[in-house]
Amino acid sequence: MSRRGFMAAAPISALFGSGAGGLPAAEPVDFRAVVLPSSPNACLAAPPGGNPAAQVTVPPFRADPATAFAALRSLGERFPRVTTLGQWPEQRQIQWVQRSGIMNFPDIIAGGIVPQGEGSGLFLFSRSLFGYSDLGVNRKRVEEWIAAFRASLGEA
Repeated sequence: MSRRGFMAAAPISALFGSGAGGLPAAEPVDFRAVVLPSSPNACLAAPPGGNPAAQVTVPPFRADPATAFAALRSLGERFPRVTTLGQWPEQRQIQWVQRSGIMNFPDIIAGGIVPQGEGSGLFLFSRSLFGYSDLGVNRKRVEEWIAAFRASLGEA
């Protein structure tokens, strides 16, 4: 992903791969600088004040950043067709690809933990690599992942 949060254009071969197959190498995301595309195929969730473009505000969690990052790292295991693309523990970031069940379209999900008061804040950024509209899939995914993350920390 570039500093603005978007993975380089994926080649058409990405549609024929599995897991991370055919996708460009992942890079850390500067969540505070993410600029959303003009197309409705992405969703950014951020802690309060994390990014003015965020469509979802995630209240802080009581868990310390180390505990929250451990929960974030295991989050992708809860969902079907998810493969880890990259991890940057020193930045408390991780990225996954989740492929659609029918057409194998790859969507990229990036997550990050930041200190927030005495707890932690969560960034989640989900975007489609192909197509203009996602019919709300990325927003729904972000909301489901936030709920699963909250439950994994016992803050449901």
